[in-house]
Amino acid sequence: MRNVLGEGWIIKSAGGSTGEAYCAQSNHKRLFLKRNSSPFLAVLSAQGIVPKLVWTKRLENGDVITAQEWLDGKEMIPEVIQHPKVAELLGRIHHSTELLDMLTRMGKKPLYPITLYRELEQLVQENNNAFCSMTVNRALNWMKKQLGSVINIKPVVCHCDLNHNNWLVTNKGQLYLIDWDNAEIADPALDLAMLFNRYIQEHEWEKWLENYGEKGSRSLYIRVHWYMIYKLIMELDCEIDLNNFNCKVQQLEFVLRRADTYLNSK
Repeated sequence: MRNVLGEGWIIKSAGGSTGEAYCAQSNHKRLFLKRNSSPFLAVLSAQGIVPKLVWTKRLENGDVITAQEWLDGKEMIPEVIQHPKVAELLGRIHHSTELLDMLTRMGKKPLYPITLYRELEQLVQENNNAFCSMTVNRALNWMKKQLGSVINIKPVVCHCDLNHNNWLVTNKGQLYLIDWDNAEIADPALDLAMLFNRYIQEHEWEKWLENYGEKGSRSLYIRVHWYMIYKLIMELDCEIDLNNFNCKVQQLEFVLRRADTYLNSK
């Protein structure tokens, strides 16, 4: 990495799970460096969704190094996710034809609900001892019955990891959504499901969606609950702590009850 920048730079790890991100500092400049970022980064930068892309360099071994503007700021705390700026930025992302075109040209295929359901069904069957809960089976049946509600939905670019740690607020009040390694083409309800399940209270959904650029509806909420249930079952498969597992089962039961409420509403 030092060979890329030359003399006069101090390079430190920027953390992260991959170990491929670095902070580089000289007397006059700071950069955020990453190895083998997605080519998607360029269009995200051009639209102001991530910090500005300064340059891209390919190394002799084929690795690609990207340098972005380093901005002073902080991760967004969970309680602020309901801020209108978050809804507006996610709405801009989901409604962007440029992002969708770019990700499609990169070879990304849409996530189809029937495929997700079949993979989930197989996962539960293969881990029958771990998934002995009647709640999980009832959740799968609910998803199967509602497949018709989640097909033929216009796909968009979904971030797929809208954890509060991936929302960056700069000291100047700029908002960015970072870490796009898990981006997919899917129903926007996939992203909304995570936000609504973790951060946005039900009584705030309607107002949040207004800032996002959509109107809340029975059909949208059914789709959101379909993906909430999907994500919760996936999380159960990864959970090794019994207490956490039981808590997630209780959460799944709550989401199922609320899903039935929307299903039975007019």
